[in-house]
Amino acid sequence: MSNQRFTPVIAIHGGAGTITRASITPAQQLAYREALRDVLLGAQQKLAAGAPAEDVAVEAVRLLEECPLFNAGRGAVFTADATHEMDACVMRGKDLACGSIAGVSTVRNPVIAAQALMDAGGPVFMIGAAAEQFAPNAGCQLVAKDWSSTKQRPTQLRRLQPPAT
Repeated sequence: MSNQRFTPVIAIHGGAGTITRASITPAQQLAYREALRDVLLGAQQKLAAGAPAEDVAVEAVRLLEECPLFNAGRGAVFTADATHEMDACVMRGKDLACGSIAGVSTVRNPVIAAQALMDAGGPVFMIGAAAEQFAPNAGCQLVAKDWSSTKQRPTQLRRLQPPAT
């Protein structure tokens, strides 16, 4: 057996979608990079200090959900109906436990609700009204339906909608 020591690492991404350098200013590029760096460095420090990987990963996603630059949580993109429907999933490798929350609009941090669902040991997937009811009972914070909206998201939605006839 080897005495080789492994260094834990974490990888994150800023969400789905495409942002080209040509579509944002240098200041906006810097803001994205700094936000990602802050989340990544904070998570890496916690891992290096021995924090459980699951908790570090959930906290990294929670921070991304709180940052209006990204399209999760605060800053979430609109559905075609101009609402927000967010989701998150957490899986633990050692026992393959899983928790998934989908179609929520008032759960501030869907990743916290997903972890709570996983830890509850019951169903592994909840969507919509059931997920919205589960979250506060699991200690998750609820927010107004418009909490996720940011200044640029309605403009983005209008650009994607077909012209009115």
